Amino acid sequence: MSGAGRGVTPGAEPEAGSGAGAASSAPDQPVRGSDSAVSAHAEGPEAAGDAQTADASPDEEAPSSGPAPAGSRAGGHRRPRKKRSFWREFPILVAVALLLAVIIKTYAIQAFFIPSGSMQNTLAINDRVLVNKIVYHLRGIHRGDIVVFNGDGSWDPGTVPVSGNFAQQFADGFASMFGFGHPGDILIKRVIGLPGDHVACCDAQGRVTVNGVALTEQSYLYPGDVPSEMRFNIVVPSGQLWVMGDHRQISDDSRDHMGDPGGGTIPESAVIGRAFIIIWPPSHWRILPIPDTFEQPKLNASAAGTVTAREAAGVLSARLEPSSPAGPLALGFAAAVPVTWLQRRVRLRAARRRKPAE
Repeated sequence: MSGAGRGVTPGAEPEAGSGAGAASSAPDQPVRGSDSAVSAHAEGPEAAGDAQTADASPDEEAPSSGPAPAGSRAGGHRRPRKKRSFWREFPILVAVALLLAVIIKTYAIQAFFIPSGSMQNTLAINDRVLVNKIVYHLRGIHRGDIVVFNGDGSWDPGTVPVSGNFAQQFADGFASMFGFGHPGDILIKRVIGLPGDHVACCDAQGRVTVNGVALTEQSYLYPGDVPSEMRFNIVVPSGQLWVMGDHRQISDDSRDHMGDPGGGTIPESAVIGRAFIIIWPPSHWRILPIPDTFEQPKLNASAAGTVTAREAAGVLSARLEPSSPAGPLALGFAAAVPVTWLQRRVRLRAARRRKPAE
């Protein structure tokens, strides 16, 4: 049989050791694998080049065909992604933290410290309390709540405070964060009577009554104190509150301001929020619940009465001082970290989608 039928150039000697399988490949089939090396060797350099070009598989052609993938360089090296420096991100973190701190302090929660003993033993001198400013947007003021309020215009000279619009409240909160503005005469007391309640002292057992129902106050009154040494009898006007301290012997409260506008009551609009927890010192940590005596169903009945007045000296009004801005700032930074991280992820994803293929 001639050599042409064996896939070898006529006149060329077949390689030693070549088997019958390599010689019997069909002419119309592509030569692959080790057979292509045999054909290239037999037909010379030109044939070898043609064979490699014609017989290259799609996988072998991929590196030299089509545009390079986006984000890669010649030679298959991936171009390193540029990352923002921490110091470029830090001002964004600070700005977000400051914004969140002002929002938290102005509209949600603020810390105050207690400078006097008129709320003992419920609140001791130098205790730090958190005041919830959201709660009274969700529910009304309850009897037994410990409220923080502005005494301007009711117990002290000045204008009765009113809630400004959102922008004004934010501006005031921002200014007070850094010690500017006029915080007002801030006080803390327990709510005894709501609008329309008939509050009086005292019954035959010396107890304060609300709508004819006696209050059992031993659970929160200062040890040794009586409910009140002063007599009073008042129907709380609409939109007002009757408030008293827990250390009744030294507390400057509604009893001592019955000659002032409102008959000793304070406007509901002056209430800043509800003190709901003691956060400092750790040994005093506890929630401030509403005492059980204020849960009596009969308290919701109203009655009419008369007003009497009596003054007392040497009493304390438990004026409050805002705590340092460290608390709101810490909360702001804690909230700013995930917010900043999220906006960074969103920005990087958007940049990847906009970037054209190279």
